[in-house]
Amino acid sequence: MSSAVPVPSTDKDLPLREDVRLLGRLLGDTLREQEGEAQFQLVETIRRTAVRFRRDQDPEAKALLEQILDRLDHRATIAVARAFTFFSQFSNIAEDQHHNRRRRAHLAAGSRPQEGSLPYALERLKENGIGAGDVVKFLEDALVSPVLTAHPTEVQRKSTLDGQRLIARLLSERDRMTLTPEELAENEEALRRVILTLWQTRMIRSFRLTVQDEIENGLAYYRYTFLAELPRAYAELEDLLCREFQADCPAVPPFLRLGSWIGGDRDGNPFVTDQVTRHAIERHSAVALEHYLGEIHQLGGELSLSRRLVEPSHALLELAAASPDRAESRADEPYRRALIGIYARLAATAAELGHTVPERHPVGAAPAYRDPREFLHELDVIIESLESHGSKAIARGRLRSLRRAAEVFGFHLATLDLRQHSGVHETVVAELFERGEGRSGYAGLDEAEKRRWLLAEIATPRPLRSPYLDYSETAASELRILETAAEIHRRFGPGAMPNYIVSKTEGVSDLLEVALLLKEVGLLSAGEAPRLALNIIPLFETIADLRTCGSVMDALFSLPYYRSLLASRGMTQEVMLGYSDSNKDGGYLTSNWELHQAEIELVRVFARHGVRLRLFHGRGGTVGRGGGPAFQAILAQPPGSVAGQIRITEQGEVIASKYSDPEIGRRNLETLVAAALQASLLNAGHPDGRAARYHDILETMSQAAFLAYRDLVYETPEFRVFFQSATPIREIAELHIGSRPAARKKSGRIEDLRAIPWVFSWSLARVMLPGWYGFGSAARAFLDREGVSGLAELKEMYRSWPFFRALLSNMDMVLSKSDLGIASRYAELVGDPVLREKIFGRIRAEWHQTVEMLFAITGQKEFLYDNPTLARSFRTRTPYIDPLNHLQVALLHRFRQGDTDDAVKRGIHLTINGIASALRNSG
Repeated sequence: MSSAVPVPSTDKDLPLREDVRLLGRLLGDTLREQEGEAQFQLVETIRRTAVRFRRDQDPEAKALLEQILDRLDHRATIAVARAFTFFSQFSNIAEDQHHNRRRRAHLAAGSRPQEGSLPYALERLKENGIGAGDVVKFLEDALVSPVLTAHPTEVQRKSTLDGQRLIARLLSERDRMTLTPEELAENEEALRRVILTLWQTRMIRSFRLTVQDEIENGLAYYRYTFLAELPRAYAELEDLLCREFQADCPAVPPFLRLGSWIGGDRDGNPFVTDQVTRHAIERHSAVALEHYLGEIHQLGGELSLSRRLVEPSHALLELAAASPDRAESRADEPYRRALIGIYARLAATAAELGHTVPERHPVGAAPAYRDPREFLHELDVIIESLESHGSKAIARGRLRSLRRAAEVFGFHLATLDLRQHSGVHETVVAELFERGEGRSGYAGLDEAEKRRWLLAEIATPRPLRSPYLDYSETAASELRILETAAEIHRRFGPGAMPNYIVSKTEGVSDLLEVALLLKEVGLLSAGEAPRLALNIIPLFETIADLRTCGSVMDALFSLPYYRSLLASRGMTQEVMLGYSDSNKDGGYLTSNWELHQAEIELVRVFARHGVRLRLFHGRGGTVGRGGGPAFQAILAQPPGSVAGQIRITEQGEVIASKYSDPEIGRRNLETLVAAALQASLLNAGHPDGRAARYHDILETMSQAAFLAYRDLVYETPEFRVFFQSATPIREIAELHIGSRPAARKKSGRIEDLRAIPWVFSWSLARVMLPGWYGFGSAARAFLDREGVSGLAELKEMYRSWPFFRALLSNMDMVLSKSDLGIASRYAELVGDPVLREKIFGRIRAEWHQTVEMLFAITGQKEFLYDNPTLARSFRTRTPYIDPLNHLQVALLHRFRQGDTDDAVKRGIHLTINGIASALRNSG
């Protein structure tokens, strides 16, 4: 590949340019060696022509691209798709390494902490009179939790991710170590080997992804990053509190935890069964135990302290005496003997939980741990003993990290949420009433009567179902899932599965139905002091649902019996807000505004009822699904809506970009913590003094944006035909990229399409419509009415209101990744030219109007003016993303014309993979 990559020529970016050139040269050499000089030159010609088309919108360049791509044979098609996909990925790796490099340089220079970092957050807290003790006390009741979810745009294989990580490590060696010429040559040869291996490795799966595959994909990030880096994030926070506030070094409570939906989310996914859910929990637990066993083994090699030289504590000597280790050679090494005993107990615990016995067999038998607290206690015995004889520095190494990992991950690794659609619950409950009590017609009752039936039954200790009756497959399947949840609580503890999410919550009965089902399997205990074993969490996801969520929660909290259940959960109620479906329903501006309004109302309702609010933000990777920088998003939340309690989904290729590199992964975790601290303790989201006026303006603009969006997407009859032709939506569904079907029903209607493929399709076509459409019309209408003073108000809102600033910043980012020239090539896939121009003409006009309004309000003259890092990153990748789009258009045309050769299907799949990983937040 050519090294002529348009990256900025500033001195600080020189290492980035060198890394990009190095990887480009090695990939080009590999392409020549494996595919021949002609293929290499073909790839270069396509790249240069795509750059020319982007720069000049040159019709000749467009014609040449079409001519080249239409003539590619199947072998060349695959080679071209792979070449550009790999270089996009390699550019991402070089970018990530440069981020790490610049951060280290910033820290080494002793510069002021950067916004979004933990040092910056603590500095702000200190300036506002908040001390270390205040922070620790606040964190005692806090919860910050990223939640990994399965996602069809995360299409990379683990083999590919492992190769990319190795390239990153080798680049880091060149940067961080002084290498001799021989060592540099060895490093380059190692890079060459990895790139050759990747070239000869199948990039995409040849089979449909299963939920089990998705579970393993998610677990890879624990091994890559979380198990090691989350304890380091805690350690950094503790050390910063100690250093910044010059106080006693406090122990930070375990407030930062991880969650998962993978294997528990069965809303619309028939492949998530009770066996799959059990498998997910068992795999979680196995990964945690494997980590602990490995770390204990390493500690056993490190803690060679002799009793002849130190005086261990009495508790440590008792721990060593209880060990099955009787080797004479270690008679004077009590720490090693104690660790060998701990290893034996962990191995016994693993066996008791049903995991494979570790490769390193314990030296003898030992009792299993009853729970993680016993394991923590024995680690504390070792730590306290080391500190007692002046070895605190030893205790602050691997042992400190292991102790924190055990505290946070336990024996279950991460919480696994259950999720199901409210309509399924209604069907099951109706069947239970009919079969168990002979009462039919539940589904047809009004809301008040449903509540009456449900409350009466929930308060009755006897079960509604009978082991002697047969139930429909739907009811039996749901009850098996819940029985599995009860089993998981018994085997792995309540912390392994504490949450049940109810999709499409519209009323109180939707939540009471889950309470009834939980009672049927013993996860709700009825009686005068009822107890609930799981949090029942409503998910409000459409515009209409967001507008009524406050009244639903108000009615729920007004039920004395539910308040009794809530008391058993610490009077904390979690509410999930759906960014994806609300965006598909109402468009970008309306979705964000209604979410903001819903949070304000929820804060009021919860305060009135004395219930603690925890919000779970169902954000996707792309801006159209609530994505964008998490730091700004959290700070933009309304006052009182964070309050130390926040969960956020992490989805799609965003998981890889955030967490496959350990250093970047730790920084992203720290950013979440920093944002939660600032949003909770500094009240960052309030537009002082002008809130009412700002809200009125946004309400007016939201109404206009909603009408513009709905008019195009739902009220233009030809829009559905355009969408299905001008994006790869049909191929996404047919290629089975993820385990979940692309639509809830096989109707072809936009309403029934899932939000993920909806957004993903527009991203691949470089339109990015869900991330901006309607804003231009709304802003233009407002300015036409208000004139110059209206523009001044919007500018002031942008400067002073974090919510509006984040709204426009995210829109700026997504517009920078859109490309009307490329989008026009996708539009040409629409056979009817009149229909094509009718729809695409409206999209094009709204895009230009949105860009005009964005620049007028922000004062910038180009995209990403205030984010040069992201601008540089996108410029680096653009020459390799654009050709993938052009190739995808050519392949879609072939495929739809009847060329169903496997190479064409693979080529489409490869381009989907390449564009998604290059854009990094496409779905």
